Amino acid sequence: MPVAPYPAYPIPVDEEQRLRDLERHGVIGTASDEHFDRLVELASSIFQVPMSLISLVEKDRQWSLTRKGLEASETPRTMAFCAHAIAEDGVLVVPDARVDERFSTNPLVTNEPHIRFYAGAPLSSPDGHNLGTLCVIDQQPRQPSAEQIHQLQLLSELVMREIELRRIAMLCPITGLPKRQTFLAIGNREYRRARQHGYPLSLLTFDIDNLRQVNNRWGHPAGDKLLGDLVAKSRSFLREQDFAARLGDGEFTLLLVDMAHGPAMGLAEQLRQAVAAIPGVYSHSDFQLHISGGLTSLGPADNSFDDLMQRAAKALELAKSNGRNQIASLSTAF
Repeated sequence: MPVAPYPAYPIPVDEEQRLRDLERHGVIGTASDEHFDRLVELASSIFQVPMSLISLVEKDRQWSLTRKGLEASETPRTMAFCAHAIAEDGVLVVPDARVDERFSTNPLVTNEPHIRFYAGAPLSSPDGHNLGTLCVIDQQPRQPSAEQIHQLQLLSELVMREIELRRIAMLCPITGLPKRQTFLAIGNREYRRARQHGYPLSLLTFDIDNLRQVNNRWGHPAGDKLLGDLVAKSRSFLREQDFAARLGDGEFTLLLVDMAHGPAMGLAEQLRQAVAAIPGVYSHSDFQLHISGGLTSLGPADNSFDDLMQRAAKALELAKSNGRNQIASLSTAF
């Protein structure tokens, strides 16, 4: 077996969910802006180095959101210093890559850009996953001060804050949930992942049967409060890998990753009962909150995530036509 030209990068213990978290921030492939550019400029200034970048580490590559002093916008993950940095709890410092066994034979060291010094601070998401780094690079060996390392860590937190602000700007302002377009993008990725690894995938779409009554009788502020309470209740049933979104006024969807149809049906029914018990301004009236839901799961004949979306919508219509306040299930293509 041929020997690799340089040691393999470490795989973070949370790799699968880390990649999922990176995808769900929706920043890969987007344009930089002046806020990110300023932070990279500040990092270079603090270390007095010619190169710096904000890198995001995907499954097989490192992609730069913004960069200074470097031409390439991406690097194979096998060559990326940042692939090592995201497996660290703190800042990774490489004073001289030529004498570091992890990097001495790396093409980025032996050829252009001839990296000698590297320092990378992980970009840790609110869920605790390292999505990439803010890093500084020089063609001369360096030994940074403790203060410089601390400042790089602080700047990396500001970078992550800017990434979070971008994500939040795309959410529904009332519920804090992603909208349809984001959900479809995530759903397609999870569909491909489920097909690749052979694990189950379930989809629940549900509608608040009588949201309009709340708005009409108690006003839109009461309706908005209800939506917030409903989302909080729904999230309490989800695991980290699951994904929720708001599709319309009173329509929501839950993507249940690695959950088969039977357990998903049990969760859906528990949610339906829990929603009925949510208190509100209507608690002492004749009003009874309830939802109707349509559940489906990935089947052998499905060719795309859209097949699941259509089947869940069909099941939801079935629940409504059968009298509402229930979960209908379609487990095979119609």
